[in-house]
Amino acid sequence: MAKVRKTRKSKRVKVSRAKASPKIELKKETLYAQEIAVGTAKFSHPEAPRRMARTFPQELPSQYGVDKMVLMVRDPWWLYTYWEVNNSTVERLKSELKEEFYKARRILRVYDVTNIIFNGSNANRFFDIQIHEFANNWYIDAANPGRSWCVDLGLILSDGRFITILRSNVVQTPLDGPSWITDEEWMIPDDMFARLYGMGFGQGKSSPVGKAWRQRIISSPGMASMASPVKKPQQKGFWLKVDCELIVYGATEPDAQVTVQAKPINLRPDGTFTLRYALPDGKQVIPVKAVSADKLENRVITPIVTRETK
Repeated sequence: MAKVRKTRKSKRVKVSRAKASPKIELKKETLYAQEIAVGTAKFSHPEAPRRMARTFPQELPSQYGVDKMVLMVRDPWWLYTYWEVNNSTVERLKSELKEEFYKARRILRVYDVTNIIFNGSNANRFFDIQIHEFANNWYIDAANPGRSWCVDLGLILSDGRFITILRSNVVQTPLDGPSWITDEEWMIPDDMFARLYGMGFGQGKSSPVGKAWRQRIISSPGMASMASPVKKPQQKGFWLKVDCELIVYGATEPDAQVTVQAKPINLRPDGTFTLRYALPDGKQVIPVKAVSADKLENRVITPIVTRETK
């Protein structure tokens, strides 16, 4: 009997995978790109900054091609001047003066032009300084504080003539001490001074103590004062009365402490001060002491004034 062999056929199950949507694919790609960026950033180095192009400072030109002379003040005694002479000016002088140009001496002529309008020939006085050919600046010892100055650069020819090449501006040197010009604002009539001072202390001019306090003011050594008014005597006829006052003025550092006859005084913002005293007959000793703000330095100057009325 024949055997029948049964074979089993395996069924293949086909599993189909659904395709991912485009949004999911884009999200995956974005996350993947971010992971790569984070990973590479751990080992990346910042880009070296670009180097700035080196620039070299430009030197000031030695000449500007113009004829010019400038005068400046260094201090009460010294001036400083610098100048430039254009080449065309030099060539013109050579063609005009010919051989005299090479024989001439180069001179700075310094004019004292205090209190005048300078026209080149009306200076109060002048003096000459001989300079060398290649000089283009010079320090000048004026030796006179509080004056106005002007300077010419020129040539002195063999016959003594002076040829001006350049002329400077006019400057004024400062004083080497306090100004002799006193303020006129406090020079008020005597009766007005009495009223103002009395009002400051609550006392009118008609106060019964007015005469007493006024005498104390005039004789007080530590403050500016006005002399007693000159009153005409009661008797008739020709008469004469003369009195004197003393003005003490000075200057120091604005933050210094100053005492006059051991009494403190107030300074102006620039450090100057002015005091006015009655000056009776006899000897007046007025010590003036200044102490620096840090208390480390002090100066004492003592004017001594004697009055004798005959």
